[in-house]
Amino acid sequence: MSLTILIIKTGSTIASIKACGIDFEDWFIKGMKLIPSQVIVCNAHLGEPLPCLDTVDGIIITGSPAYVTDLADWNFVVADFCRKAANECIPILGVCYGHQLLAWAYGGVVDFTTAGREIGTVSIRLTAAAGNDALFCGLPEAYRELQVQVSHSQSVMALPPGACRLADNEHDPNQAFRIGEWIWGIQFHPEFSAEVTRAYIKERMKEIRDEGLDPILLLRKVVATPTSASLLHQFVEIVTSAKSVKSQSADAQALTAIL
Repeated sequence: MSLTILIIKTGSTIASIKACGIDFEDWFIKGMKLIPSQVIVCNAHLGEPLPCLDTVDGIIITGSPAYVTDLADWNFVVADFCRKAANECIPILGVCYGHQLLAWAYGGVVDFTTAGREIGTVSIRLTAAAGNDALFCGLPEAYRELQVQVSHSQSVMALPPGACRLADNEHDPNQAFRIGEWIWGIQFHPEFSAEVTRAYIKERMKEIRDEGLDPILLLRKVVATPTSASLLHQFVEIVTSAKSVKSQSADAQALTAIL
């Protein structure tokens, strides 16, 4: 079954990586094991128009160097688009900034954390609810605690009403959540390799030192996180299943109309 995933960009990666012709969408396409023709990329932060929902099977919202609390106009456009998509049973995955944007769109609170920046490879704990969640339930039981890549200064300080918390850690009580059946937010970056995370730490060494953190120690602690990365392919499985159900429903309605 052919799929079309919309990647809504809310910004671009750091300059040293982008100069090599690589950006967020490249990592997501690789992580989802898709080919470019299966993906629509929309630079929402640059004002590019979003596509018609009937051309989209699933949506990913990327990270960004911006802050949700800046309340740029395009945030409202993306928020409205995603609410409509969820109403159409289109699966949505927000990553980092995307995670925060979705929480804000549904009435949650986003702000700078009192704990400061979180960057590097860290551990998160999956909640009991994650065991029955479509995105996380496929992880082995041994991975109730998961290593992930992070780089953020703002967090979801309060979940939207009715949201289900799926992961937390000492730094951030809302590392992952689900709203209803079709919306997931994850604060961490399943698309980041260890090399990318190291590049982010090196890019922000001065800020990291100024905030009282040790960038050298953070670099030493960076490891690969293949289990976290597997969530991207699991999201594609969710999208595939949702499309199959909608297709079967449409076929059944068409048959009923004929009869």
